[in-house]
Amino acid sequence: MGHNQKKSGSASSGKPLVKLTALDRAVSFFSPKAGLERVRARAAMTYLEGSGYITSSSYKRSMRGWNPASGSADDDTLPKLEASRRDSRDLCMNSPLAVAPLRRQLTSVVGWGLTMQSRIDREYLKMDDDEADKWERNTEREFALWAESQLCDASKSQTFYELQSLVFYNTLLSGDVFVVLPFIKKNNTPYSLTLKVVESDYVSNPNMSMDNNSIAGGIKVDKNGAPEIYYFRKSLTPFILPGPSPSDKWTPVDVFGRRTGRRNVLHLYHKLRPGQRRGMPELAPVVELLKQMSRLTEAELMASVIASFFTVFIKTNPLTGGLAEGFTPAEKVTDEDVNAADENVYEMGSGSIIELGEDGQDISIADPKRPNDSFEPFFLAMVKQLGAALGVPYEELILHFSSSYSASRAALQEAWKFYRERRVWLARSFCIPVYQEWLSEAVSIGRISAPGFYDDPSIAKAWGGSAWEGPGQGQIDPLKETKAADMRIQRLLSTHQDEYTAIHGGDWESSLNRSARERNKIKEKDLVYPVPQSNSSNEVVDGIEENNSD
Repeated sequence: MGHNQKKSGSASSGKPLVKLTALDRAVSFFSPKAGLERVRARAAMTYLEGSGYITSSSYKRSMRGWNPASGSADDDTLPKLEASRRDSRDLCMNSPLAVAPLRRQLTSVVGWGLTMQSRIDREYLKMDDDEADKWERNTEREFALWAESQLCDASKSQTFYELQSLVFYNTLLSGDVFVVLPFIKKNNTPYSLTLKVVESDYVSNPNMSMDNNSIAGGIKVDKNGAPEIYYFRKSLTPFILPGPSPSDKWTPVDVFGRRTGRRNVLHLYHKLRPGQRRGMPELAPVVELLKQMSRLTEAELMASVIASFFTVFIKTNPLTGGLAEGFTPAEKVTDEDVNAADENVYEMGSGSIIELGEDGQDISIADPKRPNDSFEPFFLAMVKQLGAALGVPYEELILHFSSSYSASRAALQEAWKFYRERRVWLARSFCIPVYQEWLSEAVSIGRISAPGFYDDPSIAKAWGGSAWEGPGQGQIDPLKETKAADMRIQRLLSTHQDEYTAIHGGDWESSLNRSARERNKIKEKDLVYPVPQSNSSNEVVDGIEENNSD
């Protein structure tokens, strides 16, 4: 039994699974049967610990020292939310690499703004195409009257399309943002619906109380976890001084009106876990990486600047001359000292020479070996990790497309998968709810005719259908991609609207109407409309066969 007691071998690896302890040997000496059962039990436990997924609790050297803690969504986010906001904002103000992914998303997802295109359910509403087209065009014009005016903003400083950028960017920067929807009567507009964007810092627990199951992060939820009340603070004093200020007041705002059931507040954030009440900044998972890269970049930049100062230092043996008594500390150097040419005041500069020309001296050139040739490859490797974490290819992140056409196009397509997902989120979370609130007011004051709107929610939904389009993806090789789009349309794999949106963004029907007007004007001027050249003698243009043989 001696050999079997010392080792419990594995048929596949031959490595021992269990090592006998002094207690194992003592038990085996007095009761070999009990000792054997003890070793078997420990071997089984060790096998179970070593099988399956490798985790922080596995008996592996690589996992030692890793002791992660796990809690609920609020436990893992709320305690560090304020610090995460500070870190994210500071990085975006001072680190070009940190602000880059946020700016890329803002430009591609929102751009000049997502425009509303009315898309009512014609079949459900029993409307013919002409009647439905007329209603949709009229509604779009009426919505533009409200959306393109700064009066839709409570601060009267931005239009609805500019508010889209503000809301989206602050969601990324701070983790979440709140939009209050009050009715404020104003002159020069028939609409009272107003949007008031509130930064995330203004929502907190009343009197800065501790979080609990009911109220946490400034949000009170019901027994199902649905938000009931948001607590808005009227002062930011506690963010400057520790603890609440006596002048601070908290205003509770119901998520839904108790009498009308109308939505009063929109809370925009990316919910990643069940029960998560507040959103985390987009840069939260990569804060450490960004800060270290920022420090590295600053250090390399400073080293390169110092390297540009070609300075010659003089070595004297024995030590004599101006440096014998050491440098004058920088904090003690004044303009008068510099002007007086103090012999102990030195500074590096382009072509500076210190203590040259006496016997027994030798020169030493300051050469910090900069620029560092290995900096860029290492920097790009870190940028690739950053792009992978944030969902943006690194070529798109730093706007550097140096590879082939196929690689560049693949990077752009992958980026736009991410951008389209974010655009749909913005439309569903912000644009569509605001449009539905506006349409409800427009119907109630008689600006829009929508029979049955208040009678049945399904009828209101049919009237309130909409699509939101923004800037298109663009093209890398317009000739190739336009031909590919044309083939997709001809083979019924796509539509004119889909292809127009992908290239330019916006409404294809509006573009078609403008093109028709342009062609009519060309015909009125008796001008010949240019016909695309082709190898074929006959070509179809706009459904009319053109003969190029003449």
